[in-house]
Order: sequence, then structure tokens, then C-alpha cells
Amino acid sequence: MISHGATKLPGLLHGLGSRSLEGVEVQFTPETEKNLKDLSAQTGRGTDDLVEDAMAGYVDELLQTREMLNSRYDDLKSGRVKPIPGDEVEAYFREKSAVARRSQPGS
Repeated sequence: MISHGATKLPGLLHGLGSRSLEGVEVQFTPETEKNLKDLSAQTGRGTDDLVEDAMAGYVDELLQTREMLNSRYDDLKSGRVKPIPGDEVEAYFREKSAVARRSQPGS
């Protein structure tokens, strides 16, 4: 239950094997708190469940991103891929944008 802009999340990180953050209290802006309460009312799910699901999805996404970055770094370090100089990347995207602008109707 949310009160005064905070919600207690019992067992939020239980599935991650962390006991130090169980029952953590999260502070929300009034707008986020209202949106969370509205979503809870619309879905019939508790605010704690909604926040736990959102955090679980966020943590999963962070883990996937970390794995991808580690893999890309390993590829660069091993020489499997070669880095592209920043000025070449910038030129590529400037040209791509220019082509897109020229191909727009009414241009």
C-alpha cells in the first residue's frame, strides 16, 4: 500500500537472493504515485506487485545490456571486430539524415 509518497516492497529482491533490500521503501513523485494508483485500480493488482514487476523487468533489461556490452567489449579486445572512428560514424549518420530529408514528400 502506498502512503505519503512511499511504498514498502516486501521481498522485492527475494528472487535475486538479496535479503538486505527486503521491505525497501520507495519514494515516488506525486505524479508517479497517482499513475501507479490509477494503474492498480484499472488492473486490480496491488501497487506493490506492479512496482515489483516493473523493477524485475528493469533489472532483467540491465542484466541483458551488461551482457551485451561485455560481449561487444570482448569482441573489440580480441580483434574479432574493429572499432570505427567517431568521425566516420558521425559522417555516416549525417549523410543518412540528409538522404532521409531529401526523400521526404514536399522537400
